[in-house]
Amino acid sequence: MSVAHSLQLRAGRKRRKGMRPKKVVLVVHQNEQELSVLSFMLGTNGFRILSASDPHEAMVLFMKNPIDLVIADAMIPKLDGISFAENLKHHNSFVPVLLIGATAGVSAYADASLQKKALPAELLERTKVMVARKRGPRKGSRRGLPSPLAPTAVGVFG
Repeated sequence: MSVAHSLQLRAGRKRRKGMRPKKVVLVVHQNEQELSVLSFMLGTNGFRILSASDPHEAMVLFMKNPIDLVIADAMIPKLDGISFAENLKHHNSFVPVLLIGATAGVSAYADASLQKKALPAELLERTKVMVARKRGPRKGSRRGLPSPLAPTAVGVFG
């Protein structure tokens, strides 16, 4: 069994012929009710959701699973969302991070931010865009070196 195949099975990405695997979103929020609402909304729109109410639990999930996007509350207890995003980026700088409740430009580690008052449709649209634009080394490129055609500035939503 190849490594890629075993990772797909471990992540629960069952591949049927002609179908793409679901994108995996890690949702981190201290409020259980908001966590379940976010998980339900994204899950019913075709994403596979891993959820955590604690940043340490989220780091374990992040390290054990291939994640396509992290959505985190900026005010999670024990470790604020900005520090959490920083820790994630040290482990894998290619996974995009969306902070909810953060002000625009709050962190170099968050790829985007969204106000808590944002409509669910806006969160869903941002999620789809960020998963589609997931960064990573392109096939044949030298890892860690920016492509001369790549944009140098990352826009921050807010």
